[in-house]
Amino acid sequence: MILEARDVTKFYGGFRALAGVSLSVKDGEFVSIIGPNGAGKSTLINVLTGALRPSAGTVRFKDRDIAGIGPVALARLGMARSFQLVHIFPDLTVLETLQAAVVSRLGRGTRLFASLSGDREVQAAALEVAELFGLADKRHAPARQLPQGDKKLLDVASAFALRPEIILLDEPTSGVSTADKTAIMEILVAASKRVGLRAIIQVEHDMDIVFGYSDRIIALHQGKVLADATPAAIRADAQVVDTVIGRKRTTAPHAPEAPHPSPLPKGERESDPKEERESDSPLPPWGRGSG
Repeated sequence: MILEARDVTKFYGGFRALAGVSLSVKDGEFVSIIGPNGAGKSTLINVLTGALRPSAGTVRFKDRDIAGIGPVALARLGMARSFQLVHIFPDLTVLETLQAAVVSRLGRGTRLFASLSGDREVQAAALEVAELFGLADKRHAPARQLPQGDKKLLDVASAFALRPEIILLDEPTSGVSTADKTAIMEILVAASKRVGLRAIIQVEHDMDIVFGYSDRIIALHQGKVLADATPAAIRADAQVVDTVIGRKRTTAPHAPEAPHPSPLPKGERESDPKEERESDSPLPPWGRGSG
């Protein structure tokens, strides 16, 4: 178990945002957290990433208590996060933005600008991430000039530059066009496979993305876990459909659940023969989830 929360409760004054939430994430999983507005999703992500200390309960990452540890310390342990709203430096170029993340990972923050300008290790590592995310051709462009889809990719790429073992994505496709959403997810999955990421957790409102890529879905409602199951089981759960998804989703076509779970995501998309041929490679088999 790489990440585990047990009986997590969080109060804001007299308001209870989370009520006894328990969940776990295993190696090789792509887990989506869904729920209506006010369900507690953002609070849960903040607790899981150490930004907030729970009022009660425990959060453990790699069997270490991380409650309230803070995102900087947690990144050093191997967990990174991207945000719903893009967090980039608008006046830095794409490459400089990624170099800043690499400098942070290497512990050279006290000489940030010197590292950006003259450190070959930093430059090489940043360029590698830019290539993974299809941003190498735009590496000299100021971040503010990028289209929204590329800004999202840069934000996620900055988290990848920290070389995490697990990453938490807060609505990775929000604010981008429908056409760009799938492209972003495909790039993200491919990059995850290349770097050997152990697990992904995402908060997402787009149900096509959720059902297309998740191995498991956790549905929250009023601060509690309403369901924790495979996409197929979530579709069949009338309470989740009525409360979270909506009835129109139950009529959408979907593939039958695979007989054997395979690590890391393809969700309900049909398998690609090319991906199956690549399964013998030494890289983790991202992109071949179970449904």
